Amino acid sequence: MLTKRIIPCLDVKNGRTVKGINFKNLRDAGDPVALARTYAAQGADELVFLDITATIDRRKTMYKWVDQVAQALDIPFTVGGGITSVEDVEALLKLGADKIAINSAAVKNPRLINDISSAFGSQCVVVAVDAQLITNNWFVYLSGGRIKTDVRLFDWVMEAEKRGAGEILFTSMNHDGTKNGFANEALNQISQLINIPIIASGGAGSKVHFAEAFKTGQADAALAASVFHFGEIPIPELKKYLTQQNIPIRL
Repeated sequence: MLTKRIIPCLDVKNGRTVKGINFKNLRDAGDPVALARTYAAQGADELVFLDITATIDRRKTMYKWVDQVAQALDIPFTVGGGITSVEDVEALLKLGADKIAINSAAVKNPRLINDISSAFGSQCVVVAVDAQLITNNWFVYLSGGRIKTDVRLFDWVMEAEKRGAGEILFTSMNHDGTKNGFANEALNQISQLINIPIIASGGAGSKVHFAEAFKTGQADAALAASVFHFGEIPIPELKKYLTQQNIPIRL
């Protein structure tokens, strides 16, 4: 049985790690490179590193941060933010990123998933999906949750898989930063529709929430930010708890 993964997420704005609630009211959470080192030492399985304003600011992911993070880590990490071409991906992989995450650009140009997967393999393609539940329907949002589309969540994850995505990173905007638990019903539904790994994101507030994401949501990995950034849930403690819940985890 494949082990479940614990993934701290570092949302970076202007060179600092930040965290908000429902994608708003961002507050400082520390230096991203220092946090990355700490999480690797604590036993994080992977890291996700996102330049959260790269798309709306019409600028590329800050390559210097990718280089610094790559030098600081010995665990896999994913980079996202402002990636719009195969050339962008090539540059990031050369700097040391193991995977790239595409979101807005993929929705606007779905062919980008095919192109990146063909050039570098599906194993490095993470399609990040920010979605919000509105009147019983999940809609995909762009530009860091600022722009609503008519694209339906479940249709989009199936298309992303067909086009060559290696993983889906699903963030529930309704749950983001609330610490009330992940969107387990939606996660479970996604798991019934696709065969690639699913990373749960948005809502982690307790160790129980991680267990629920794995058991009820059937997620393959769980991503969180504030509970790690502010020391509310130490990763070693979380992994010990999950093991006690008979969830396969790398210790």
